[in-house]
Amino acid sequence: MGKSLGPIASLLLGIGFLLAGNGLLFTLLPLRGAAESFGAVGLGFIGSFYYVGFVAGCVLAPYAILNAGHIRAFAALVALAVTVALAYGLAPNVYAWAGLRLMNGFCLAGIYLVIESWLNSRTSNDTRGLVMSAYVMVNFGAFTVGQVLVTLYPIEQAGGFMIAAILASLGIIPVALTRSAQPAPITIVRFHPVRLYRAAPVGLVAAFMVGIANGAFWSLGPISAAGSGLDVTHVAMFMSAATLAGALSQWPVGRLSDRMDRRLVLFGILCGASATGLALWLSAASGTMLILFGLAFGALTLPSYSLAAAHAYDKTPASETVPTAATVLLANALGAVIGPLLASAVMRGLEPRALFLFIAGTQALLAAYVFYRTKVQASLSVAEKTDFGMTASAPAGSMLTPEVPDLRDPSVVMPDDYGPDETPDRR
Repeated sequence: MGKSLGPIASLLLGIGFLLAGNGLLFTLLPLRGAAESFGAVGLGFIGSFYYVGFVAGCVLAPYAILNAGHIRAFAALVALAVTVALAYGLAPNVYAWAGLRLMNGFCLAGIYLVIESWLNSRTSNDTRGLVMSAYVMVNFGAFTVGQVLVTLYPIEQAGGFMIAAILASLGIIPVALTRSAQPAPITIVRFHPVRLYRAAPVGLVAAFMVGIANGAFWSLGPISAAGSGLDVTHVAMFMSAATLAGALSQWPVGRLSDRMDRRLVLFGILCGASATGLALWLSAASGTMLILFGLAFGALTLPSYSLAAAHAYDKTPASETVPTAATVLLANALGAVIGPLLASAVMRGLEPRALFLFIAGTQALLAAYVFYRTKVQASLSVAEKTDFGMTASAPAGSMLTPEVPDLRDPSVVMPDDYGPDETPDRR
């Protein structure tokens, strides 16, 4: 294990710092925005713009990396992320924060692309599962730690933004000092939504609908929890509990879906998540009981994206792996753009806790569609499936694919000035 993870330890450490800072912002911004009287609709608008920036980063960042190289592009993106983190405290305004959140999303998309192409280039078929599983657990772990850090300073002060900026700055040090060779391949995002819908309608529709639900949760979950009577410490615990439970449930849910129709597993957890969301809306739970609900909610809600992605990989040929990953990610991100806007309107008309009613309704609609598809299309046999891997289950923002990128794939581009003797090993 040490030999497999040692060469990429600096990359994992760097992304860990960065994602801890990002996790802090995901909890801090809604709480501080509520303190600034932005209102649910304003906060939904801000949350939506993060995903607008993320989509833009998925499309445009590969070209920046091709022009500047991995390390220089990474340094520029982190510098921008640090600047944005500090600027939040200087401009507490809905429209200013929406613009800053857009830049946040763009930076994170580019940073993910740099790190993941680097990991792909340092991974052989023998070690890929271990390396990518470690990467995904760093994603979830760092994000969870970052959410807890919101308790270090009062929401009204700028200390939280400074901590986020410090963590982002620390993220560049291990990457800039790494002795690993800079990777060559860059994945140019190519979207094939019509082709994917024809091959795997559940994969595409589920990725979009899950984006609506999860985008609303990440953007507005903290103020909904606060509206249920939780203080800042308990809000952080609620969000962290949901994230951690979602991380821990990925693997058992995924392995279960290897043994039966993934759509049925997806249907089951969607029904459970919808019921939990309704319970969160209807009950008067607070404190410890609300955090326990958060554990159940996260465990049932967050694995949905990985099941949608895995089903899409099952139904498309291996030669389409990169476009499939890109299209599933785009559908998820577009859903996440819409989700906060719709959910904030529901919350404004009812109450902050109505976020969970919105999420429950979204998941119930998706569950009905998934159940319908199981009746009109036969399931795949176990032999026809790709094994579930942690590569499909990273938080929204991952461009990881189940296989090492094929250099013959037109979506994978080699820089013009890259020497053939530096081409990564593709054992």
